[in-house]
Amino acid sequence: MVRTSNMLRIVSLCMVLLLGSEICIAARQELIVTTIKQDPYTMSKGSQLEGYCMDLLAELAKKLGFRYKVHLVKDGAYGRQDEGGNWNGMIGEVVRGEADLAMAPLTLTAAREKAVGMTKPYMQTGISILLRKDIVSEEAGFFDFLSPFSGETWFGILIAYFVTAVCICIVGRSEKGGEHIEQEPLLMLLSPCEWSQPETEPNRFTLLHSLWYAAGALSLQGAGPHPKAVSGRVISCTWWLFAVVLLACYFSSLSSSQGSDSAPLMIKGFEDLANQDVIEYGTLAGSSTLAFFKNSNNPSYRRIYEHMERRKSFVSSMDEGVQKAKEGNYAFIGESVSLDLAVARHCELVRAHEVIGMRGYSIVTPLGSPMLKNLSVAILQLSEAGELAYLRTKWWASSCIPDSAKGSSLRVHSIKGMFLVLAIGLGIGVLLSLFELTSKSRSTAGEQKKSCCAVLTQELSQRLRMTKTKGDQET
Repeated sequence: MVRTSNMLRIVSLCMVLLLGSEICIAARQELIVTTIKQDPYTMSKGSQLEGYCMDLLAELAKKLGFRYKVHLVKDGAYGRQDEGGNWNGMIGEVVRGEADLAMAPLTLTAAREKAVGMTKPYMQTGISILLRKDIVSEEAGFFDFLSPFSGETWFGILIAYFVTAVCICIVGRSEKGGEHIEQEPLLMLLSPCEWSQPETEPNRFTLLHSLWYAAGALSLQGAGPHPKAVSGRVISCTWWLFAVVLLACYFSSLSSSQGSDSAPLMIKGFEDLANQDVIEYGTLAGSSTLAFFKNSNNPSYRRIYEHMERRKSFVSSMDEGVQKAKEGNYAFIGESVSLDLAVARHCELVRAHEVIGMRGYSIVTPLGSPMLKNLSVAILQLSEAGELAYLRTKWWASSCIPDSAKGSSLRVHSIKGMFLVLAIGLGIGVLLSLFELTSKSRSTAGEQKKSCCAVLTQELSQRLRMTKTKGDQET
């Protein structure tokens, strides 16, 4: 009697637990989990398995308190229903009771939902295109001609241009002389070799002409008149050297960037893919991606499916699709998250921006399993805690150095030597003009029997003063 009472208590307890939790099942036996090898979801590491799905399974087991044992699916398939209604792959093992869970990148579909239980998605994905970078070109922008230099380099060139023009103006500026000299404000040049008699001699280098002169050197056209003084010629030669090296760097970078974008095709999405017949394309045989195109009413998607059926351009595995894309002249259509991983591991590949047919990856349980609800809740809790995002970052880390084909803009530090040479040339030119002015002042002081400092001060005051009246000139 006592034994019968204890049995009834155990049965009652298990019935309660079956209604609200999977603990009774976990306590009764280890959960059999089926999976499939696919980088980075499940990979071999010695005798163990590792990857995104294995880490997620461990987190779920810790949160829900169950034990598990993992084995690889026998037929190496995800799960497809044949004409007789039978399922193969991981879905088939769960349907036949050979496994309690299927932990893999299994897409949530209506057909699978009818046969098995599927949790809330633990990862969102879609359908996109994987192909080599060098067989497609991107759309050219209106300002792509500025791409050889970075924004800070262009800003530095602009500053150098204005500073050089101002230095040329100071050393060799010309304004109207003669009768206008008494009425107009002056900013006279330093070098007496360029402008020996500022009171009476007209000269040529205005600020506007200096800007025009510097711009002429940048375009390799030249603009006269040229400076006569040594100081002005030093500045001019330095600017010419700067312009030649700058233009050489610009055209070299421009030609290399144009060469990398010289491919005849521009594929940004599935519409472009369907409208060309140069690149072959295909997807995984028997996959949900293929079913999407097969069942779609979109004319472009139907053409893509008919093309793949006609050419039999399917692949048997994800790795085969990636390898064919790497070999060139083949576009692999697949799950966007899997393609992102291929791009992270194979630097010569790129994924198209367009993503269609958004769906999710779910964990599979037997139909009506009491574990389904708890697994879904646990997945949502891990997502809210940021654990899923962390796992995605951990296993999708890129090993590629950032591509420099499009982003090869030269920065200031790359051509800093050019700016240094220009700065030294400008400094030497200004110092030479001061030396020339000092020499003239000493000569004038000897002729006029005056102090050299007094004559130099008078010269500088005369040349750098912003206003000048006739009375001052007479004095």
